[in-house]
Amino acid sequence: MTPLGDHVMKAFLDDPTCPGDACNGKNPQNQGCGEDARTFKPTVGNPAQLQIRYSEDCKAVWARIERGSPGDLVTVPGRGSRTAEIEYGDDKFTNMVAVPDGAFQVTACTRPKAGGKSTFESYCIHATQATAWR
Repeated sequence: MTPLGDHVMKAFLDDPTCPGDACNGKNPQNQGCGEDARTFKPTVGNPAQLQIRYSEDCKAVWARIERGSPGDLVTVPGRGSRTAEIEYGDDKFTNMVAVPDGAFQVTACTRPKAGGKSTFESYCIHATQATAWR
């Protein structure tokens, strides 16, 4: 199936917008969680343009890498850990991890493929609900 066909099929198979724990492991685009999502993307020490996305409506977070290479990984570790690998192009996002209503802490990490094209070293970024989300 083509990537577009896969996206359309998942949109029909996934439930509509999910709140909290119901979002765990689901695709944020298919759930409509990207519509209200805000982004934390540090400008310093972030060579792969790693970001954390947070949807207050869905009470969930996910990670995205923008300047990677095929084989590079992006991860939201911890409770409900999610990992995604860039298959083609230079970007990829993970599925969602639910966060509690109120204070939370989240980490996103990226690891380049051993022997791959990326020249950055593995690193992580951290955010809380109080982070300056854009």
